[in-house]
Amino acid sequence: MPHDAIATCPICSGELAVTRLRCRACGTSLEGDFNVGRFARLSREQFDLLESFLRSRGNLKEMERELGVSYPTVRARVDALLRALGYAAPAGVADETEPMPGLERTAAAAARREVLERLARHEIDAQAAAAALRDLGG
Repeated sequence: MPHDAIATCPICSGELAVTRLRCRACGTSLEGDFNVGRFARLSREQFDLLESFLRSRGNLKEMERELGVSYPTVRARVDALLRALGYAAPAGVADETEPMPGLERTAAAAARREVLERLARHEIDAQAAAAALRDLGG
């Protein structure tokens, strides 16, 4: 049974390269240096958040209910997801993801607290918590 490809090195956190592709139907193989795409680089938690975002059609209040976390936590996670996908706003430019100064810091703190609470409840292990905190940045 095939497994999902990982895009990050478990040793140094560098980006892994896909060097061989094989067709399951005819057995043809291609070798080279292939990009896995930005979505494959997401952690499982980030991918789950993206799926929640799509299910709720971008409604953060609905995501709050679905995920069972506070609105600032949802907002911080979506902001971190945007950064992970390379969609961060240019420095100094206010956009919809930062409606007022200081809110992002508060939301990020809430998101970090949520990760640590999940770790304390044994919902995630230390490695997943560390990855989630790295994804949240700052």
